[in-house]
Amino acid sequence: MTPHLLVKAARTGRTIARVTPESAGWRYVGFEALWLAPGETYAGETGRRELCMVVIAGRVSVRSGDLVWTDIGDRASPFEDVGPFAVYLPPGRDVRVTAHTDAEIALCSAPAAKGVAPRLIEPASMRRTVRGLGSNTRYIRDILPQDEPAEALLVVEVITPPGHASSYPPHKHDTDAVPAESLLEETYYHRLDPPQGFAFQRVYTDDRTLDEAMTVEDRDVVMVPRGYHPVIVPHGYTSYYLNVMAGPHRVWHFHNDPAHAWMLAPTA
Repeated sequence: MTPHLLVKAARTGRTIARVTPESAGWRYVGFEALWLAPGETYAGETGRRELCMVVIAGRVSVRSGDLVWTDIGDRASPFEDVGPFAVYLPPGRDVRVTAHTDAEIALCSAPAAKGVAPRLIEPASMRRTVRGLGSNTRYIRDILPQDEPAEALLVVEVITPPGHASSYPPHKHDTDAVPAESLLEETYYHRLDPPQGFAFQRVYTDDRTLDEAMTVEDRDVVMVPRGYHPVIVPHGYTSYYLNVMAGPHRVWHFHNDPAHAWMLAPTA
């Protein structure tokens, strides 16, 4: 039986995976991953939500009203050592995305009153950091972090090497207690290299009223409504995931699982 937090990727059709507040049973995060063939167009509207459209792979052009961003995207795979192009749009905008090559795009959204000005987000502007040590090392590309303009959305992508843990030690952000902790819903869009690989993700709470351990395959989505949510990557496979977060406050403050926080203590 498929865990209720796991959205399996479709193997045919344009929509790879889709999460709405209604399907997730939450208030904020929307996520959709799409395939576009060369010459194919996606058309939509932001409505009462802000949108961050991420070019995961391929090249596309984006139009919104009189704004046009032509031929953006310069990686064939998210596993290349380069960040993505992305476009931010506030509520009340139309959007058309036309593919020039086979393309994979992500539509990341959250409720917003006004949003901020539309803009192209280029790889050169994205902060890149290394997080963790040893087999906990992973590589971060900040697409839409809390110190860049938006009203609700936080968007980041993470590369985790083979045999490493990520989102680890286990942490959570499900309590509205800023600055100690912020309440943020989250989706994980998983990719694996080579694509026949798999990874493991567990989502659990202190009292174990939520406790799901999932095997994730290429292009699956995991929903994190609350609780801790570590990812473990087997030997031989590299993990990529795109995180989308949103909540009542646009800040990321997390709380580590006390049972595992010991490993963060400095060594003598």
